[in-house]
Amino acid sequence: MKYAIKIHKISTVNELENAWNLEDYKQLLERFDFPNAQSNDLKELRELLFMAITDFETHEAAAILLDYKLSEHLTAGQIEQLSHEMLLDKVSEEYPVISLHKDLFSINQLLYKAYNGKFYNAIATIVDFEITPLEDAESDITKEIALKCFAKNLDNHSLILRLFGNQINGIEAFEEATDVIWELQKKNSLYRLTTSEYWMNTNEILNEEFNCEIEFFEEA
Repeated sequence: MKYAIKIHKISTVNELENAWNLEDYKQLLERFDFPNAQSNDLKELRELLFMAITDFETHEAAAILLDYKLSEHLTAGQIEQLSHEMLLDKVSEEYPVISLHKDLFSINQLLYKAYNGKFYNAIATIVDFEITPLEDAESDITKEIALKCFAKNLDNHSLILRLFGNQINGIEAFEEATDVIWELQKKNSLYRLTTSEYWMNTNEILNEEFNCEIEFFEEA
């Protein structure tokens, strides 16, 4: 299948919009021994949470956030281990379960800001683009289609190309695509792709406009 891509904007951010809502902040304040917060102002609750977090040791705060966000996916032992590792490594990039990277990123960045930089600063890449199916290409743009197209426009040193070469070329199924791309949103004629800088560094994107041909895995 062939597609034409036109990139309108590439940007980097160190937090995701709407990663945490009012209810998240209120529940977390309770867990950090600051119950019954009456405010419904998101900014005010966030500042209260930052103050409450810093009353705890870094690994204690990390464990509370990990348990709140990922207790359905991680055991108590894994949470305890990650709570210490987060201060030493970018676990939102290095953790082997890619499906957890987005939530780990949001947890990490909350801790990074609460502790004024004690944790690593992780970065997300956002790309606003147009994609036009050519000939008889699929018009329902999925994360797999978007990622395979962008992979054709990345520098050869890209981690995506090194780790997922067979998947990108249709030799193997590309199940990881839905987790490598955190969000794929459509607004009018534009799409917005959000992923980790770990997977797609702005310096690796070669051209603002390009055509590409992608292949899909087919079981024998």
